[in-house]
Amino acid sequence: MHRFAFVIHPVDVKRDAARKYPIAKYLPERWVERLLLRKEPMVVSRITGVRSLTGAETEGWFIGCPLSPRMMLSLPLEVVYDKIVRCGQIAQELGAEIIGLGAFTSVVGDGGITIASRLNIAVTTGNSYTVATAIEAAALGAEKMGISMDDATVAVVGATGSIGRTCAEALAPQAKAMLLLGRNTARLETVAESLRPLARGAVRVSDDLPRDLPLADVIITVTSAVDAIIYPKDLKSGAVVVDVARPRDVSVRVARERDDVLVIEGGLVEVPGAVDFGFDFGFPPRMAYACMSETMMLALEGRIENFTLGKEVSLQQVQITQALARKHGFRLAGFRSFERALTDEEIAAIRARARRPAPADTAPPIPAS
Repeated sequence: MHRFAFVIHPVDVKRDAARKYPIAKYLPERWVERLLLRKEPMVVSRITGVRSLTGAETEGWFIGCPLSPRMMLSLPLEVVYDKIVRCGQIAQELGAEIIGLGAFTSVVGDGGITIASRLNIAVTTGNSYTVATAIEAAALGAEKMGISMDDATVAVVGATGSIGRTCAEALAPQAKAMLLLGRNTARLETVAESLRPLARGAVRVSDDLPRDLPLADVIITVTSAVDAIIYPKDLKSGAVVVDVARPRDVSVRVARERDDVLVIEGGLVEVPGAVDFGFDFGFPPRMAYACMSETMMLALEGRIENFTLGKEVSLQQVQITQALARKHGFRLAGFRSFERALTDEEIAAIRARARRPAPADTAPPIPAS
């Protein structure tokens, strides 16, 4: 049996820290972060019961890195690296052969390359299978909302990142038009140039999210922003949004104020077997993020190698994880929105409400450039 580990860390500082330290819910966020900085990485739980369709089994551990997203972006990079590397060393001491980097631990620095160079076990960010499930969720969500991908404007927010760029590459041949959004138009234009030979329609770039995102029928958003960047006025009525980012890119206000759009938490996967994570991270039984699942399937397959590292994810890597998922029994686990499961009846109701005129504060279309 090949064993794995996966690094987790508090994303919503007060809520997530309170799972381990209940007093955290009563303290200011900055106080909680100061307390976290004094903590060392630790074993959070043992994971058992992961069993492939092939009969192969694996087990592993969640290793807690006591840093929030804001801390990872503001602390000296070497301090952050040291914490993550210590997580990997703990995993190795436990007997893990491969470790996955969760949430911001996969984003900070060079996307796991330095971490892998300082460890004696294999490392993956899990981004390849995250892309695979984001694309699958976008296509299925569009189908349920009555949107034809070949007649849709598809937007990718965070299109210069490793996940966003590969999502755009996969969807460009299908979409009527592609819209790439981010902060740096020069970098966005470089991505757009690489996509135009593959694209079915026009590929445009924008750094003006409030103006241009309301043009999109299907959206994949995967930035490394610490706070929400997509608000109720930014969405077209009937749009499908796959929010892969952690912390989420879509404001909770959207759940309260826009009952005519479908917002999906991207990358949620049902794990094969009678899995027990030993830790409640807010999901129903057997459900995990895609990045976690990539780590497990590599262990089940015995691919003890550095797999998804750096700032690039290739379509070949995505396709490999899709094949491994089918082989071992991992699958997209329905839809969740703002931490609750969505039924088909609820999605049908969203679709029905989307037939109303778009809200008055939705930005008007702008000419294609």
